Amino acid sequence: MRLHRLEIEGFGPFRSRQTVDFDAFADDGIFLIAGRTGAGKSSILDAVCFGLYGGVPRYDGGEKRLRSDHCEPDDISEVVVEFSTPAGRFRVTRSPEYLRPAKRGGGMTKQAPAVALDEWTETGWVGRAARAVDVGNELDEILQLSREQFLQVILLAQNRFSEFLLAGSRDRQVLLRRLFGTQRFEDVQARFDERRRAAEQMLGARLATVAARVEEAERLVTAVELWGEGTEDESTGEEKNATRVFTTDERLDALRRAQARADYRAERRASEQAEAEQRSAAADAALAKTREERQAQKERDRARVALEQLDSEEPQIAEARAELAAARAAEALRPAIAAAERAAVLHAKAVEDERTARAVWDAFGMSVDGDLEEWAAARTRESGAWERARDLEEQEPALATAVAAAATTVEEAAERVAAGERERASLPEATAALTAERDEARRIADRGDDLRAAVDTARSRRAAAREADRLRQALAVADAEVAEASASHARAQTVLAQLRQRRADGMAGELASRLAPDTACPVCGSQEHPAPASHADPVSGEDIEEAEAARDAAAQQERELVAASAALHAELAAATARSEERSVEQAEAELADAEEAQARSLAAAEEAKDLEARLAALVVRAGEIEAERAEAAAALAAAREAHALLLQRAADAQTLISEARGDFPSVGARLEDAAAKIAAAHAVVEAVAETARRTLALAEAESERDAALADTAFPVVAAVEESLRSPAAQEALDARITHHAVQREKERAILFDLELRTLPEEPIDVAPAELAAAEARASWKHAVDEAVRSAGDAERLADLIRSAAAEHARTADDAAEFETLQGLADTIAGRGANTRKMTLETFVLAAELEEIVEAANRRLHDMSSGRYQLEHSDALAARGATSGLGIVVFDAFTGQTRPPQSLSGGETFLTSLALALGLAEVVTARAGGIRLDTLFIDEGFGSLDGDTLDVAMRTLDELRQGGRTVGVISHVEAMQEQIPAQLTVRALPNGPSLIETR
Repeated sequence: MRLHRLEIEGFGPFRSRQTVDFDAFADDGIFLIAGRTGAGKSSILDAVCFGLYGGVPRYDGGEKRLRSDHCEPDDISEVVVEFSTPAGRFRVTRSPEYLRPAKRGGGMTKQAPAVALDEWTETGWVGRAARAVDVGNELDEILQLSREQFLQVILLAQNRFSEFLLAGSRDRQVLLRRLFGTQRFEDVQARFDERRRAAEQMLGARLATVAARVEEAERLVTAVELWGEGTEDESTGEEKNATRVFTTDERLDALRRAQARADYRAERRASEQAEAEQRSAAADAALAKTREERQAQKERDRARVALEQLDSEEPQIAEARAELAAARAAEALRPAIAAAERAAVLHAKAVEDERTARAVWDAFGMSVDGDLEEWAAARTRESGAWERARDLEEQEPALATAVAAAATTVEEAAERVAAGERERASLPEATAALTAERDEARRIADRGDDLRAAVDTARSRRAAAREADRLRQALAVADAEVAEASASHARAQTVLAQLRQRRADGMAGELASRLAPDTACPVCGSQEHPAPASHADPVSGEDIEEAEAARDAAAQQERELVAASAALHAELAAATARSEERSVEQAEAELADAEEAQARSLAAAEEAKDLEARLAALVVRAGEIEAERAEAAAALAAAREAHALLLQRAADAQTLISEARGDFPSVGARLEDAAAKIAAAHAVVEAVAETARRTLALAEAESERDAALADTAFPVVAAVEESLRSPAAQEALDARITHHAVQREKERAILFDLELRTLPEEPIDVAPAELAAAEARASWKHAVDEAVRSAGDAERLADLIRSAAAEHARTADDAAEFETLQGLADTIAGRGANTRKMTLETFVLAAELEEIVEAANRRLHDMSSGRYQLEHSDALAARGATSGLGIVVFDAFTGQTRPPQSLSGGETFLTSLALALGLAEVVTARAGGIRLDTLFIDEGFGSLDGDTLDVAMRTLDELRQGGRTVGVISHVEAMQEQIPAQLTVRALPNGPSLIETR
């Protein structure tokens, strides 16, 4: 993987967009990221990590202050990282979550985080993903490194060099687990433990099941009295348990003997049930036969009575037959009679209508010579000429309203012409007033740039004043820490001096403790030791070394705290200078005044724009007024012409209406009178014609009726009408006759069959047969209950014995499986015979650690001039802790191993660097042999002396071989002299930082 370009805006200390071109350092192979403490050197690496992974390791677990504190509310925060891998060239654009001004309603709103992934193609940049989850999945496949692996092999950040070297076994395990993804082995351990617990629970549950089922079977045998008599094995309960404890197999054997007795009892009860069932069936058959004969006897008596009743109804049925025959004969004459009746009714109605029509015509008192129909046609033609006059008469009010409206329109048009003249006269005065207001607003708005600069200056002074307050508080804490560190250093020095004095004082006792009889003294050579010194206060060389290490650590801490305090003093002086010695309250007051003045200037600028627009609107309005004045004059002329035309139409309509009205009050009244007379004449004509037609139809209908009656047995029409019946009545008569015949034949058939049987005349008694059947059924039910109970007991006992025996047979297999799983689980989890308490995951990580140590030693041998080598240690840890992930340092000068904590500061740095590079090699190999073309090292080179710094520089030169680019973060002047290619991070006086390339 190679980084090509980085863009940062509104992130960390960088407010404006800063660009870093990593390709510019490809020829040098190594470049330095320099700058004062706190300027933002490490923030460049934070931006790279944030762009690729969306997080910054320095803020893990704390407040994620990614957005620059120097940003204004409208400024954006964004990081762009451009990189390449064998898969292609890509660009990630990512923004953190921050607050921005709301677009509506004022106040602040949350800007959601955003990310986009682009890929370079022949046509340029093409979007590949735009959702956080999609970008994350794409980057996982492209980078093939997790964030932890990336930080361990590419971004070697502050405080992470020595973390792996000096960590305990548990912390080292956590780090290696994240890098190599060995959580699956812990999952394997958990699954084996779960299987072991499940097997243990299953074995216990199976044993409990066997015991419960055997006990339940024994309770059942006791309850149904199946133990038998006379043998000790078949005894149960407290007597059996009082003598000895029977095994499960013995108890099962006793239960099987009881099962045989249960089967025999069930067979006996089943035989008794069959015999009782036969007796009950015979009694039920006898009862059924007795009941059937009794029912037949009842049916015979009922049929005799029913037949007698039907025979008594025969005269009424004969009358119904005659009535039905007469109704059917009369039904043929029904249409002719009905037609004659309808013709008579219609003729009477026609005569009445003619009488009424003549009465209406006579009411008009008119005498007409000639044909009445021709008179009506002549009157109709005459009234047609009056229709137009009636329409004009009805429209007369609307026409008067239109004339009045036209007059009003003329008045309104005249008023619009006058209003236009007045508005045109007022325009010059309004234009002069707006021009004066606009000029005043422009004068206030012209001070905007000066006021904006004043606000920026006041804001910078306020930020510097706040920073000065913060630095004063931090400086007080730092001074207290320096005092405490100085006291700790003095105490450590005193302890070391006391230990050295005690060792010197006890040297004689230490030598005397090594003397042995007949062995020469190493001091005087004598083999006799009459008065050896006592060793009452022993101090070993290890104690001295530990005290020296503590003294050195205290001294180092004191130096670091003094340097930090000095840096805080310098920062405080700079902040005080930037604030121009103003307090926070003064700076905030000045900022508020400046912001208020700037707000007034901005408001004046907006007001000037508004006034300018209003002036332009007045000019436009002047032109519109001229056009409106001409339009109003034309409208006035048109309104006057329309009013004159309406007056002429009203006069013409009045003349026509007067002619058509005649002597009537209105034209409509004259038309209504003519229409009534014409309608009366037409009614008389039509009534006379209808009466003639109905008279002829009546004569024809009566002739047809009389002809049809002559061919029947009926003498007159009245006899026919008397015999007529409705269809429903005819159907009822027919149904009555048919039902009587069917019922009589049915009852005769039933009685004939029953009379053939030799049934007694006296009623048959059913009670004795019912009593015998009930007694037989009760006996059968009791036998069934006993048989079911015995069969159920035998079946339940057999199921319990069979289930208990099967479960008992499986307990041996479960016990063997449990033993096997327990051994595996204990071995994987570091329990039992695993004396070093190494889990499976620890064992795998130990193998990885051996490769890491081997890779680190290839560099450490040269970096330490052959003195130091790292060794993997699987020594048993103290107090039962997990073993297998220890690291010790072999010192060739002493031939002994010692813990990494005993190394000096420079030695620790070189060893940590070698171990970190070895770890990077192994991690990249595990990730598929990814090539790392860009590497960053952010560590305190200031703790190295000149020789050690030269060794570190030689190592860095080796790293850039093969086209790799190495970035080093440091403010050490010696490194600035040795590395010409540099990125300088410079903090501006007002707070934000800039990145400059050299």
